[in-house]
Amino acid sequence: MTLRPLQAALWIEALARRKAIAFASLFFLLAVAQTILLTVVPLKALALLGTARAVSVLYLAMSMAGLAGRLGIPWLNRLIRRRWVFSLGSLGFAAGALLLDIASLPALVVGLFLTTFAFACLEITLNLYVLDHIPRHELGRFEPTRILVAAAPWSVGPWLGVYLQGAVAPLAPYAVAAAAALALLALFWALRLGENAVLQAMRRPPPNPLRYLRRFFAQPRLRLAWLLAAARSSWWSMFYVYAPIFAVTSGLGAEAGGAIVSIGLGWMWSVPLWGWVGRRYGLRRLLGIGYGLAGALSVAAASCLSRPWLGAVVLLLAALGTETIDGAGNLLFLRAVHPYERAEMTTVYVSYRDASQFVPPGLFALLLTLFSLPSVFAAGGLMMLGAAALTRHIPRRF
Repeated sequence: MTLRPLQAALWIEALARRKAIAFASLFFLLAVAQTILLTVVPLKALALLGTARAVSVLYLAMSMAGLAGRLGIPWLNRLIRRRWVFSLGSLGFAAGALLLDIASLPALVVGLFLTTFAFACLEITLNLYVLDHIPRHELGRFEPTRILVAAAPWSVGPWLGVYLQGAVAPLAPYAVAAAAALALLALFWALRLGENAVLQAMRRPPPNPLRYLRRFFAQPRLRLAWLLAAARSSWWSMFYVYAPIFAVTSGLGAEAGGAIVSIGLGWMWSVPLWGWVGRRYGLRRLLGIGYGLAGALSVAAASCLSRPWLGAVVLLLAALGTETIDGAGNLLFLRAVHPYERAEMTTVYVSYRDASQFVPPGLFALLLTLFSLPSVFAAGGLMMLGAAALTRHIPRRF
């Protein structure tokens, strides 16, 4: 018995919706694991190391190690298959989160490395599964949905981690992160996601990192997508680490620092609106305005930090400017990448996260040697203004 055209269309639409819900659930659990540690880890590093500059150096070293590990994931993916890379990432994140609870510098270093590398494994494999299972024409709607389902953990997690640590037990946020990582693993195996049979059948030799790095950055649209994503991620990395440090050193307190990060990330609830604006008026216009606002307000916040509450408010407005950019998600990359080189190009593309955790801490460590904390936010603002200028190169049809 064959399905009528209308019935077939409805069945395909329902199947696509179920897949979207399944992937949204995976991204939700990953966000829980990540965000519950977002504020407590830099504050723990500050307590162990003593200065914001030393924290910058630590994050610089961890980012270098994380980048080296990320570039090895394609080999790992071919060696043990994608599902096992995902499983390794989930277990590694759980182990790293529990190590972070130990009050010693070696445990902090190992825990940070494990969670960084594990997150890379999870992010790369999840993006590949999305490309395999979500139709290309649906990606424009899935990206804002993906961001929206993560809005609750991103809005609450940074504050909740600090609160649980003080009100429940020092171990609490790390235990929640480990439990979320294990729940992510359980849900992944329950979904039994398959891999693209056509791409699996295309047997090619293991990729050379230098070759696919050159191939990626030789393509202008991929290069532009990477640069803009790196600028956005660098701003958020600055916000996650230095907003709590600003709150503690200015006298607002650790819980206020967690609240600043949570409220700033809470603008994520507006992502569907910005996604609609991007579809209606074009990504080029949306991104140009978003990067420009974030840059100008970050520079303004740097001049207000001597008055802690005013500085916090302006910084939160800068976060709103940055959040508008998330309305585009990763669409610039997803529309530019060729299907036959998704794995290699996705690996290079998501390295913008490592770059955003590698370059800014090195720059900020240098700035904090010469200047005070506001210089960090001023530098972040200038970077976003530079990204706003780059948006002029986005094709008009976007």
